Amino acid sequence: MFMQSPPVERLLESLRRLPGVGRKSAERYALHLLTLPPEISEEFSAALIAARRAIGWCPLCKNLTDIMPCAICQDPKRDCTTICVVERPTAVLAIEKGGGYRGLYHVLHGVINPLEGIGPEALQIDTLIERVQKNDVKEVIIATNTTAEGEVTALYLAKRMAEFGIQATRIAHGVPMGGGLEYADDVTLLRALEGRLPL
Repeated sequence: MFMQSPPVERLLESLRRLPGVGRKSAERYALHLLTLPPEISEEFSAALIAARRAIGWCPLCKNLTDIMPCAICQDPKRDCTTICVVERPTAVLAIEKGGGYRGLYHVLHGVINPLEGIGPEALQIDTLIERVQKNDVKEVIIATNTTAEGEVTALYLAKRMAEFGIQATRIAHGVPMGGGLEYADDVTLLRALEGRLPL
């Protein structure tokens, strides 16, 4: 059967790398893509390649961007004394939708997870420390997810910020325990940011 052919298996494995996509979902997506007219599937492929080539990492905050540095880092109306630290770019999008936060961001690209061999050196923590040392940062808001790994990362960051005399705060737990920031509604995120507490 054609679903076991090497090109289709490669497509299935690629689709399974997407979050929340298992074998059955990957098969459905693959069948849909393979039944599209060739010009539409080629347009899809070209759009993905073009977007991937145009988007990179901001050299300052490590968020996804199409300009260097990103629009948030370049915005003179932003409060550059406050940095909100998040796990992934999706969290920046979620907080920005709320419209209440006007500081800067820093994306770690993960959390400390000793069971998977992910230590602080594997994250963008050193670049965060460079930023707080070079700039007049007064507060670092730690907005990692409320998972065990997110909490460990938050405590580690709080200790590191204390070394430099910088106040570390944690967003209030208006975000559901075990949930991700990208799934919370705008009001919950805004209240969580407004109700942050020192660690």
